Amino acid sequence: MSKILTTQLTGLLQRIQQSEEESIEETARLLAQAAIGQGTIYFAVFGEMEAIAANAELGADVFAKFARYTDDVELLPADRVIIFTRHATDKKALKLARKLNADFIPFAAVASETANEDNELSELAYTYISLKMRGGILPHPTKLGERIVFPHLIAALYIYEAIKMEFDEMMADDDEEEEISDSPFA
Repeated sequence: MSKILTTQLTGLLQRIQQSEEESIEETARLLAQAAIGQGTIYFAVFGEMEAIAANAELGADVFAKFARYTDDVELLPADRVIIFTRHATDKKALKLARKLNADFIPFAAVASETANEDNELSELAYTYISLKMRGGILPHPTKLGERIVFPHLIAALYIYEAIKMEFDEMMADDDEEEEISDSPFA
């Protein structure tokens, strides 16, 4: 069974990479706007996606300019927010997305559903990334038609790491440009 799981997970991550690559890069660029300026990058995480914020804050390679979003945060125009939620219909995530949109705070969102006009979260977000999951990824060994294993968090961690790699590259490029412009020989 573990070989089937590995095959299914590999397929899921490949689907994300193939179809969401541009959105991942756009999201990294959006977050870099805050880091290059005087802004903060807030992670608004819902449900099991709390692990994403824990990784960004406490992992081996922390996310620059990271802060956890709470309802007490007073956002500035230079700030950026990234929302991680299992489903685009999550009431708390949608409430935050509507507030950010109304306050003209650019934000990214990551959720299971694909982006379309029926997906309000994707319509409100500046950038949107789909986890490419509709349900379980493995057939239940004893029940016909039922699917098991819901690796939303694994897919979200993959997306987080892909965003972070792009973001870090952008920040390194910006640092190099600053060093060149600060040089007396430039």
